[in-house]
Amino acid sequence: MSDSLVVTVLVALLGGALRVSTPFMFVALGECLTEKSGRVNLGLEGTLVFGAMSAYATSYHTGSPWLGVLAAGLAGAALGALHGFVCKLPRVNDIAIGIAMMLFGTGVAFFFGKAYIQPTAPRLGAIALGDWTGDPKVATALQVNPLLLIGLATALIMWWAFANTRWGLVLRMSGDSAPAARAMGVSVDLVRFLATLSGGFLAGVGGAFLSLYYPGSWNQGLSSGQGLMAVALVIFARWNPLRCVAAAMLFGAAGAIGPALQSVGVTQGYYFFNAAPYILTLLIMVASAGSRQASREAPGELSITK
Repeated sequence: MSDSLVVTVLVALLGGALRVSTPFMFVALGECLTEKSGRVNLGLEGTLVFGAMSAYATSYHTGSPWLGVLAAGLAGAALGALHGFVCKLPRVNDIAIGIAMMLFGTGVAFFFGKAYIQPTAPRLGAIALGDWTGDPKVATALQVNPLLLIGLATALIMWWAFANTRWGLVLRMSGDSAPAARAMGVSVDLVRFLATLSGGFLAGVGGAFLSLYYPGSWNQGLSSGQGLMAVALVIFARWNPLRCVAAAMLFGAAGAIGPALQSVGVTQGYYFFNAAPYILTLLIMVASAGSRQASREAPGELSITK
């Protein structure tokens, strides 16, 4: 492969990583927030899909894609609140409820979303960060959606808040030792409810990116399991918001391998390269299963650690 083709592939990977990583980032940050409180939410796949449908429908009816983003976040928060409320009940397993919420969210989205498969809704715009280079390929690759920047800012705020605020201390205490939190007068159920609600909001916003920017349409196969892969991503990131961003970029680059190679005419094995994010997820889960470091850094109250 010539140097020019290598550069083309690298530029395509960069652009693809920036686009594909954004939904991973929001869902991973939402799950990181939820798991820090001591609860696992496997229902974020359904939240992502429901958020995507809500964003597209709202943008179509109002003409404002940013209202669609808000609607997606509120839809995700509603599912998160439902998940958090059910998990407060006695003898309820949060993993089982998460699977039920995933099926519920996707089912509701598919039912109400049938009317929006054909219509075209206004989409989110992009910010051109690479026009100064004078290279059209680089300029195209560096066109980023504002949600990417919002996601980066959210990760920084979460990282700082976990370590430097009373709210962060209460959240981590609830996730590490519920008896200790209760002894300090903290309502662990309320903390986990609010964390699950907030995590659902972030996942819903990730769904808005899918339907209103990339790929920028609504259909029933939109998510492709990104909500579930984000759970593995959080474990890989060791429950650190900044590492979640880096891991999301890694997943995004893996998802961009197939289109990047196709852009230079490499079509053999295209579908295999499209499976790269799923292969990466499997490898991460296998590696994390025996990782002592992951076990030490995991919140002690998570059901997956007991």
